[in-house]
Amino acid sequence: MDITIYHNPACGTSRNTLALIRNAGVEPTVVEYLQTPPTRAVLQELISSAGLSVREAIRQKGTPYAELGLDDPKLTDDQLLDAMLAHPILINRPFVVTPWGVRLSRPSEIVLDILPLPQKGPFHKEDGEVLIDAEGNRVA
Repeated sequence: MDITIYHNPACGTSRNTLALIRNAGVEPTVVEYLQTPPTRAVLQELISSAGLSVREAIRQKGTPYAELGLDDPKLTDDQLLDAMLAHPILINRPFVVTPWGVRLSRPSEIVLDILPLPQKGPFHKEDGEVLIDAEGNRVA
């Protein structure tokens, strides 16, 4: 099964999402996008396929968002994409691509909507929240 996650290992949501994919019995392609940013075309496709606007795909927290003046509502999508490509930390994460769709998995359990496989066992997020019970069923 071909699944790709655009991952930041320093992000708890991204780590939880990756763990949920693995809990489904799949080893995804992991793209550490801070080291290997997507191309402009790939980034546009991720955003579009996830049903988001470019502005919705920008991460504000812990980024140079404000310092770069990206809160200016007059900025075009092209200008926002330019900023995201110049500063990949601005790309919100994790984006996950599966044969069943693309999602920005915030919160991490959104990835379950595009993982049709049953989970292989219980799953707890890093903060202890139970998402999957002992039988592999979604709790939320």
